[in-house]
Amino acid sequence: MPLSRTASFRQLATFHAVARLGSVSGAAEEMHLTQPAVSIQIGILEESARTPLLQRNGRGIRLTEAGELLAGYAGRILELWREAGEEMATLQGVFAGTLRVGAVTTAEYLLPPLLVTFANQNPKVKVKLQAGNRDAIVRMLAAQEIDVAIMGRPPAELKTTSSAFAKHPMAFVASPQHPAMLDPSPSIATLAGAHLLVRERGSGTRSTVERLFKDAGLPLRIGSEMSSNEAIKQMCAAGFGVAFLSLHTCVLELDAGVLQVLPLPGNPIERDWFVMHLASRQLPQVALAFEEFLRDQAQAQIQRQLGHVGAVREKKPRAPASGRRSTKR
Repeated sequence: MPLSRTASFRQLATFHAVARLGSVSGAAEEMHLTQPAVSIQIGILEESARTPLLQRNGRGIRLTEAGELLAGYAGRILELWREAGEEMATLQGVFAGTLRVGAVTTAEYLLPPLLVTFANQNPKVKVKLQAGNRDAIVRMLAAQEIDVAIMGRPPAELKTTSSAFAKHPMAFVASPQHPAMLDPSPSIATLAGAHLLVRERGSGTRSTVERLFKDAGLPLRIGSEMSSNEAIKQMCAAGFGVAFLSLHTCVLELDAGVLQVLPLPGNPIERDWFVMHLASRQLPQVALAFEEFLRDQAQAQIQRQLGHVGAVREKKPRAPASGRRSTKR
């Protein structure tokens, strides 16, 4: 039977808090209500839905099938209502709102300073940053849990509107004492037998190094595969092998001399960072402003960060005549 029209935003917000936190007590604390008050709101909503939404599970609760369904809709409804309020405030000349950004883990090294600059320029804007592997960020974007995503290439599985906003330098690096550093004429062929430290399959740097070896007609023999840039850096600095990393991740190590860029032809290489959103989505003004900020200011700020290690050429990435690239796949 259809959900009764008597259901209120207050009931949906209470239910969403219980579903998100997994407990009535947690929702009560967050919403500054008593536990009985939360239970009453859930009870009224269940009457409106004409079906149980929660089941007691020991000391906690779990959602019924109907509860899982309604929780998804409740989150979307509440988010749209929040977004509507922020857009209305923008129309009245108050540029405010919540910027919801998702970034692949490597972008964690370049994005925080950019977010700080954007937030300082727009002091009434709140920032919500979520980081994860590529698959996780794509899922968040598809589910509209984030407004914009930062990654090395647009996802083939989603229709997105994307813009290149900065160069992304990647390189083979090693400890200064590693034998590869002593090779008088190093090449990618000499690395075929080295102990290579790389990210997990699906990451941007992993895809790039796979392409490099494929284009050179060489097999890629992986020594160690890790999902952590920090672990790769530490093992590489200890002389355990040669790593292929984004140079954003190892600015401090390069500056301190514990890692060095291997003197290979064409090393480091440059790819692009992209900012993107769902092609079907009308973005909030705050998200649109952030995309414009990245296209206009990000490369210069990143240049200042990486310029001293000689990793980034002083130029902006090529962009289409419109300033945007629509990727529909």
